[in-house]
Amino acid sequence: MAAWTRPGPRQPPVAEPAAEEPHPPLGRELTEANRFAYAALCGISLSQLFPEPEQSSFCTEFVTGLVRWLALSEAVLPTMTAFTSGLGGEGAELFAQSISKDPALQGSLGAITQDLLSFSLKDGRYDARARVLVCHMTSLLQVPLEELDVLEETFLESLKETKEEESETAEASRKKRENRRKWKRYLLIGLATVGGGAVIGVTGGLAAPLVAAGAATIIGSAGAAALGSAAGIAVMTSLFGAAGAGLTGYKMKKRVGAIEEFTFLPLTEGRQLHITIAITGWLASGKYRTFSAPWAALARSQEQYCLAWEAKYLMELGNALETILSGLANMVAQEALKYTVLSGIVAALTWPASLLSVANVIDNPWGVCLHRSAEVGKHLAHILLSRQQGQRPVTLIGFSLGARVIYFCLQEMAREKDCQGIIEDVILLGAPVEGDPKHWEPFRKVVSGRIVNGYSRSAATWTMPSRWMSS
Repeated sequence: MAAWTRPGPRQPPVAEPAAEEPHPPLGRELTEANRFAYAALCGISLSQLFPEPEQSSFCTEFVTGLVRWLALSEAVLPTMTAFTSGLGGEGAELFAQSISKDPALQGSLGAITQDLLSFSLKDGRYDARARVLVCHMTSLLQVPLEELDVLEETFLESLKETKEEESETAEASRKKRENRRKWKRYLLIGLATVGGGAVIGVTGGLAAPLVAAGAATIIGSAGAAALGSAAGIAVMTSLFGAAGAGLTGYKMKKRVGAIEEFTFLPLTEGRQLHITIAITGWLASGKYRTFSAPWAALARSQEQYCLAWEAKYLMELGNALETILSGLANMVAQEALKYTVLSGIVAALTWPASLLSVANVIDNPWGVCLHRSAEVGKHLAHILLSRQQGQRPVTLIGFSLGARVIYFCLQEMAREKDCQGIIEDVILLGAPVEGDPKHWEPFRKVVSGRIVNGYSRSAATWTMPSRWMSS
């Protein structure tokens, strides 16, 4: 017979640990008046940075989202829309002063930069216009721009600190998804990155628990929880591009039109929330025989690439230029001797016919490279429009024919409806292109930040928007 044991006194239920309350965005810790001032200052800045009519929808959507992010009443939306349309700009300084005195900031205005960065990244898309605004607000609040760089780097590092341990179910599901995407990856990123990027293809290199744990220190536990979800994985994948391989994953498998060579080469090994692409104008002998050599000291971002294009023709051009320069040096030396002997300044300054005949050497390679640079620029435009770089801002830097590549890239992008929010800044040095303003005007909707145009002072100049710079 089974023994019966008298039950002891009933114990009270043990309370389970309370779930940690999601930490609100930093911006919500401000007083209501300063949350209004924060949103208003962003609205005013947007109107100054992007006054073009085609940018109005972005400005309105951005400030509307920011109002909700800051938990402000939607009754303020008409006022914020007025700010983005250019009204009330005279109050910007007062708004900045008010924010700086908020007790929640404890004298550190870098928290505003952190909050605005978090808001800009929350959907897994770092629009170039958003980064221009973040940089502008950082400067406006007199926070060193280096703090923004540190925040962006810290955000990335926080996503790499933890490793995901997949369950058997998750592993099987991942492999199934990988098989479905196999052929798509072949088409998008080439064979080179498929073998090494199998796991990266699912999460963009950022696993769910990793994202949730690391990002909490930057965007708060509420935002981190969203990133840790299945939707969050997709968000981070889109931010860093197809299969997490970046631009090095793109390989042109066959000739595209007149283009024979088009490859991105990494200049750095780091990853960053914004990237730089440098484009060489010609290839010379010696240490400048490679595409990467001219950019050895480039320090624009931690993720930099150079574009390798049409090396054969750029080498021919470089050789022709060296022939011209060598001939010029010899002729100048001869003319200088004539000058000392004959005491005739006119003879010393007159280019000899023999040198002019040498110039014929450059005609053919220059003409070929002019044509191909335009085609390469158009192809680059479609690569950027297809977001091979992910949803991140891109800065373009080029000299000579490399600057011409960028010119035609911007021209091609301007023809597309979805061209905005991709290019942050553009730097052109000695671009052999049209100087008429009508050819540059369409670039206003493509370039979110500045165009720095290094050119001869004897060339015609034109007026750029306030956010652009010519030198």
